[in-house]
Amino acid sequence: MRTTLTLDPAVAARLRSEMRRTGKTLKAVVNDALTRGLGGGGRPVRPPRFEVRPHAFGVRPGVDLDRLNQLVDELESDDAARVRQS
Repeated sequence: MRTTLTLDPAVAARLRSEMRRTGKTLKAVVNDALTRGLGGGGRPVRPPRFEVRPHAFGVRPGVDLDRLNQLVDELESDDAARVRQS
């Protein structure tokens, strides 16, 4: 189907940018954008599965990583007490 569209300058700039980025024609970029925008792209694209990779920090057993600030405070107070005694 042929039709004439009047585009806002910002939309036209985004289309030109997408054309440069993808190397596609104006027709292809507009059709892709309209297809995605109107929800006619078939199955929705699933983002890649997020994967958490564990990391061994080498922390000794019994050290609660959620309470590291408390540990730092205790170490600083112990250090300050040693300085006062010297």
